[in-house]
Amino acid sequence: MRLSFRQRILLILIGLGAVPTAVAVLGWGFTVRSTTPAAGARRAMEAVGSSGRTLLQTLDSTRLRPQERRALADHAAKLNAAIGSFQRAETFGRYYYAGLGLVVFLAGAAFLYASVRLGGHLSRQLSRPIEELIGWTGHIRRKEPLPPDRPRRGAPEFAALRTALREMAESLDRARSQELEAERLRAFRETARRVAHEMRNPLTPIRLAVSQLSRTPSPGQREAIDVLVAESGRLEQLAREFTEFGRLPEGPAAPVDLGELLSELARTSLPPTMTTHLTLDPATPTLSGHYDPLRRAFSNILRNAAEACEGAGRLEITAGPDAAGGVRVEIADHGPGIPAELRGRIFDPYTTAKSGGTGLGLALARQTIDMHGGTIDVADTPGGGATFRIRMRGV
Repeated sequence: MRLSFRQRILLILIGLGAVPTAVAVLGWGFTVRSTTPAAGARRAMEAVGSSGRTLLQTLDSTRLRPQERRALADHAAKLNAAIGSFQRAETFGRYYYAGLGLVVFLAGAAFLYASVRLGGHLSRQLSRPIEELIGWTGHIRRKEPLPPDRPRRGAPEFAALRTALREMAESLDRARSQELEAERLRAFRETARRVAHEMRNPLTPIRLAVSQLSRTPSPGQREAIDVLVAESGRLEQLAREFTEFGRLPEGPAAPVDLGELLSELARTSLPPTMTTHLTLDPATPTLSGHYDPLRRAFSNILRNAAEACEGAGRLEITAGPDAAGGVRVEIADHGPGIPAELRGRIFDPYTTAKSGGTGLGLALARQTIDMHGGTIDVADTPGGGATFRIRMRGV
């Protein structure tokens, strides 16, 4: 039968308390044995006393002078007194050592009981946190959430170990989520690349055919040709977006002035019916990245905001340094906001609330920002609308 961890600790702690107690009791026993008057000494003293009394009784005190008789009587009195004193001392010693033995026995029993109780308490204090942490490793292995925090008493080292284990579990969850997200994006990029390739192959002959037909159209063909031109242009734009989504930034990173980039996009990427309020902090640090992908990403966010406002409304763009030394950008519109059913999927590819939209604009923006080590999320704008918040590392 295999003992549990707690039982092993309990036995060790009891042994640490019981062994010293047994050694102390045995040592006391040997000490008492060596210091207690032996029976032989008592018998020798009794023999001396008996022979002394016999000697005194055999003497003829009538023939002794008065001085000798007094000396003999004094010797007899001292001998009797010595024998009586020895007997009393022996009797006291027997009771004394018997009482001392009882006290030591009771003290040893009390100490042993206390060691058992203390060993049980310490074993619980040591085994419970360790068994709990072992259980936590099982939760982590099964990808289950850890139990919630609750006030605990015990060594602060176990509290530090719990905190470290919880932080490690959270890091593993984040890493696992990031890996799943990266794998999903790789699958989306590969699909987008193939779709763009397959779309471009028929588009070229279609555009050539439409160009030839538009040179000498018949009156009944003009409307059909206009439809073909518009739809082929839309398909070409869609193929371009698919291509951009499946493409990774190329070449080395270079310094990017985000304030200048946002100013240029606010002038060129928004319809004139939009009112833009741009706030740039002069202390905004320079980014290290790829200019063209970043330009496409922020252009897509601004275009999405303008389309949400149906081309008319107020757009607020704010850029400045964040507490971590990077760049903080907020783009707030005052449109209808993001529907609740799309809030968690707004950055997923092919997710859109607009008719005719591809759902790749915001997915491409997040892909580019992720590749630059940044983050993007969305929140409600006070009074209505959506606010995109971007955090990126500076140079």
